[in-house]
Amino acid sequence: MAFPELETPRLQLVEIKKKHIVHYYNILSMDEVTRYYGMDPLEKESDAINMINSFRHNYESKRGIRWGIIIRDTQEFAGTLGLNNLSLWSKKAELGYELHPNYWNQGIITEAARSVLNYAFSELALVRMGAVTYPQNIASIAVLEKLGFQKEGLLRRYLNQNNQSHDAYIFSLLNDEWDARA
Repeated sequence: MAFPELETPRLQLVEIKKKHIVHYYNILSMDEVTRYYGMDPLEKESDAINMINSFRHNYESKRGIRWGIIIRDTQEFAGTLGLNNLSLWSKKAELGYELHPNYWNQGIITEAARSVLNYAFSELALVRMGAVTYPQNIASIAVLEKLGFQKEGLLRRYLNQNNQSHDAYIFSLLNDEWDARA
């Protein structure tokens, strides 16, 4: 089955492949990127290879879709965004993303997420999109609110990172709320 590549005015959302390994590793090995990610920074390139392989496996088993974010003008790999915990049967998924700091505060995640949300709600017929973030991750919370997500509550000690348990906020966006924004 062909991977669903998406486009926006500034971005190409593509399947993450072996040619992206070094770029992906560089992003996820940065402390500032993984600070609120729910996992420790990658320590070796083989970790990035394993993650990219898991993206392909999740796509083939219809449990997730992860896109590489390519800047259209420069063809640079800027990060990833995708649908985690995808359940076509129960019509839900969770949005997740990370971005190289060189591209922070440029609206890239918001632009990419709009395209993915359109795809998820129209092509996949999902009803609910969730998102989990650290309460301290002000930038991610701002993106989610800009997209129309609503905070549902606090998940106590939900994330484990650096051998510590952390609280997380759960956000959601429903398909009819998204339709009203379109």
